[in-house]
Parts: sequence; C-alpha cells; structure tokens
Amino acid sequence: MPDKPIAVFGGTGFLGDAIVRELVETGRAVRIAARHPALPAWAEEGDLIELATADLRDEASVNAALAGASAAINAVSLYVETRELSFEAIHVAGAGRLARLARAADIARLVQVSGIGVSPDSPSAYVRARARGETAVLDAMPKAIIVRPSVLFGPHDAFLSGLEGLTRLPVIPLFGRGMTRLQPVHVHDVARAIAQLTGRHASPRCLFELGGPEVMSYREILETLLAHLERSRPLVPLPFLAWRLIAALAHRLPGAPLTLDQVILMQADNVADEDVGGFRDLKILPHSLRESLPNCLPRASIRD
Repeated sequence: MPDKPIAVFGGTGFLGDAIVRELVETGRAVRIAARHPALPAWAEEGDLIELATADLRDEASVNAALAGASAAINAVSLYVETRELSFEAIHVAGAGRLARLARAADIARLVQVSGIGVSPDSPSAYVRARARGETAVLDAMPKAIIVRPSVLFGPHDAFLSGLEGLTRLPVIPLFGRGMTRLQPVHVHDVARAIAQLTGRHASPRCLFELGGPEVMSYREILETLLAHLERSRPLVPLPFLAWRLIAALAHRLPGAPLTLDQVILMQADNVADEDVGGFRDLKILPHSLRESLPNCLPRASIRD
C-alpha cells in the first residue's frame, strides 16, 4: 500500500519547491497544492508527486487537497497585496482555514511557515498578518508546528538576485546606515528542517526559528557580495524617512518595486531567538551565506 502523501500548500513557490524536492528525495509521496499546480522542472519519472488545485480562500479546494494526506505544510507566501489577494485573506483567514480543515481530517502534523519577528503590534501590515495567522492556526490546531525562517537565500532567489542587481549601480544606497542585523538562511536547510518535522517522530517543540550560522549587518552582506562579484561600489547611507517616501511613490508603479512593509522590515533586526527550537534541535548544520555564494551566484553566469 503506497504511503499517504504530504500536502504542500504553496508547493510551487521558492520555499515550497525546495520542500517538495527534499521530501521526494527522501522517498516520500508529495501532493503539490497550489492555485496553479505544476510538476517541478527537476521532477523525474517515478517521483511520487500528485497535483491538486487549491486556493486557501476556497474551503472545498483545501478540503480536497487534504483528503488522504498524512501531513500538511502551509508554505503559501504573499509579500505584496493586490486587489484580488490580501494579507488578511491568505495569511490569517486562509491559514486558519487550512488548520481547521486539517484537524477535521484527522491530520496529526501541520507545519505553518511564518517568519522571525512576527508581532501583532508591528507597524508592518504584513508582519501583523503573519502574527494573527499564527494565532488562527494554533486556535484551530493547538499542536501545529510554527516555523519562522529568517531571510531566505538560495539559487535563483529574490534576496541575493535583488542585491546583485543593486551592485550594478554606480552607488549603492543603504537602508539607514546599513546596520540592521540579518541571519540569512539557505532555503534547502529550511526545507530539510520542515521535512524532518513532518516525519514519524513528533518533535517535543512546536516553535522553531531558523537562521543561518552567521548574523550579518545589511552592510556586511553587501560588502561580502561585492567581494564575491569582484566589484567595487561606494555604500551610501540613506535615512529611513527617505526610503518611506520612495516606497510611497513606488507604490503607484506597476509591480510595486518597493513597498512600505519592506522598508519597515529593514528597520528591525531579523535574528533567531536561541530560546526556542532551532537547527540544533534537529541536528542540522546550516550552510553559511559566505560559503554558499559560489553556488547561488556563480560569477561565470553573471554578466557585468
């Protein structure tokens, strides 16, 4: 009898794809649940992958995607609101709906992906929604596991790719003085942790904050990237008030290249709390940003 699949909601996204791959490579059956599900480019014949069309706003589709699953992972992400998609609908109501339906389906293991620094009092609408989403999930399923990664990086990511684009400018503007501390974490390490948390052996912890082995300021990350790319650019401090004004203007542009929420996020450190679960509890040694740069941004593939 084949194993029951693990339903990965948001399985086509950056983190979701990495989670699906980690599960498949360890021989487990996976169901990719997304609004537009598709087989990953890396999938091979014989991989135990199912596709399910699911929208966290639609109860019937979520129920169908959960049917017969052994565990569920919510890796659905929304960083910028649109007319059709709001933080409230996806990160709060949608997350709570998934948890409620998972419990009704007798699914014992649910992993909810959130983020470090969530707070219901944050000036960021995104962060407030993430915090309310955690509460909604735990209200519906008290034994759900919350995973809060720091800034994700990896091949073909948005973080390093975006910074690489900045290094092409003659001058690189910093957020403030660039002293905000981040703990960049490799997407594959987070995927490995989440896959482990859906395993047969229950974790004694229900809250994990996952950060890489290095805590670096935003300035240090840019300097490290410039050294790797063998580029020299001046780093110029820019007050956060100026960034807020830029974000307000950018909000009117198609695709919103910069949002107020992103500026607010860069005003607070994003570092894992050592008093909650982490990679050490899962016996995972995470990759550092410095050692991963050649694989994430190979110089041969970047045209100056």
